[in-house]
Amino acid sequence: MENSPLKVGDSYEYLFSFSQEQVNAFSELTGDFNPLHHDKEFAAQTPFKEPIIHGFLAGSVFSKVLGMEFPGKGSIYVSQSMSFLRPMYVKKYYKAVFTVLNIDPTKKKGTIRTQIFDVEKNKQTIEGEAVIINERFVQ
Repeated sequence: MENSPLKVGDSYEYLFSFSQEQVNAFSELTGDFNPLHHDKEFAAQTPFKEPIIHGFLAGSVFSKVLGMEFPGKGSIYVSQSMSFLRPMYVKKYYKAVFTVLNIDPTKKKGTIRTQIFDVEKNKQTIEGEAVIINERFVQ
């Protein structure tokens, strides 16, 4: 199935969570040490009430899945849009959902809707679209 052609409407789901250690490592890697992601006292004074995950750390799940699982290895990321709809927190489970919206088989290019949902609350946290080049977009 991994190498079978994709068609409009095909979808894939990926369950994940992040630890505070991963949030800290992301801060080290990017240099984004905003106290909103680390400082409980600071975060308590915000509408979020506790530290939240960096939006781009959460969105990095898209890169992992698109490059390794769906459509998979060999993918070339052309673009990614993201809207951050709700905060995300460490040690909570989220589900990333990927749905093929359209395909240009002559260019081996597809547009994939990228979404993240809070599993416990069943509320969407991130909405976006990715454009990917991959051999699986050839009909």
